[in-house]
Amino acid sequence: MSQVIVVNNSLSLANNLCDILEKRDITVIKAGVGSSKPDFFGIDLVGYQADTVVCSDIFEKEIGGSKKLISFAREAKLTKIIIISDDSNCNGIEIRDELGGALKRINVSDYTDKYFLELIFHTCCPNISFSAGDAKTYELLSLARRVAGTDVTVFINGPTGSGKEVLANYLHENSNRKDEPFVAVNCAAIPENMLEAILFGHEKGAFTGASNANKGIFRAADKGTLLLDEISEMPLSLQAKLLRVLQERKVTPVGGQRDIDVDVRVLATSNRDMAYEVNQSRFREDLYYRLNVFPLQTRNLSSRKDDILPIAIKILDKHNQEEKSVPYLSSKAIELLLNHNWPGNVRELENTLQRALVLSNGNVIDENSIMIDKSLSKINENSSIDTFADQLAFAKVT
Repeated sequence: MSQVIVVNNSLSLANNLCDILEKRDITVIKAGVGSSKPDFFGIDLVGYQADTVVCSDIFEKEIGGSKKLISFAREAKLTKIIIISDDSNCNGIEIRDELGGALKRINVSDYTDKYFLELIFHTCCPNISFSAGDAKTYELLSLARRVAGTDVTVFINGPTGSGKEVLANYLHENSNRKDEPFVAVNCAAIPENMLEAILFGHEKGAFTGASNANKGIFRAADKGTLLLDEISEMPLSLQAKLLRVLQERKVTPVGGQRDIDVDVRVLATSNRDMAYEVNQSRFREDLYYRLNVFPLQTRNLSSRKDDILPIAIKILDKHNQEEKSVPYLSSKAIELLLNHNWPGNVRELENTLQRALVLSNGNVIDENSIMIDKSLSKINENSSIDTFADQLAFAKVT
């Protein structure tokens, strides 16, 4: 987990930033309060493995300029320095890179603005995989971290586009298997006649076209984590074979004669109401119980509005790699994003922001660049009976 040094000397922004960092399980080392002595840091950082220091331009001057700060950073083995200026003359927020990005200067006009704080947080911790701002999402992540430390099978249920696969990645990254493979397979995207061979592997000549042997994804994920995405789409004929693998921890390749041991932590996801699927005899009850050892539930984006800005910043950064800094959203553009219901969840938000990047002028995305596709609401109105049953189930949970 990331560790960040925050130097708090007469900069109110530091306190606001610390709140965000600590809520998101970032270890915050509060250093140099009212102090400009560099030897203070050497004592304060004993036993820590911090990678980033955040300070004000005031502290930079007090310590003797950027050269002194860089010298300290090298001594402390830091990889990034962020210097923040509270500048009322700044038009929103400005981020400049120096030393190839190792030093970033941020000028901000309003250090109480939530979007600016989120953007500064993202600059401090760009590699955080799960973007969040909602209190219930923090609770979900806290629970996920506890589960990640075990080897129990986890079933993640939630609406399409609500972050199930991202949560699965989060579980792997916080587990004891994080240095081993993470392999994901979408059970809905593979033809039924190929799924068994892809899951369990096959021997050479096992079927037409099998010119070479293949070990399959269970063995590819050995010692690591296997995600069975949209497992409710798996055909019944294969569910019994999967149940055996989960029980015995052995796979038999198609065309093979012997069992092969596998050590895999299994995660599964679905956007369906699994109790309904079991009652309709579309999913085996015994397999569901085997998978549902620890259930986790993701929610619609409309029920976690505080997640929208952190996710939006992550998306803008992802699709804006050629630019020096993440574009920032005007207040009216943010208002449009927060007031929309997002029936397509994070995927719809990502599409909207990609369009905004195309339509925006300069480094600012205003309300004229936000084009929301209203057709998705009509799709939801014309949902099938099964999908409607799913929505009712999720409504009860959330």
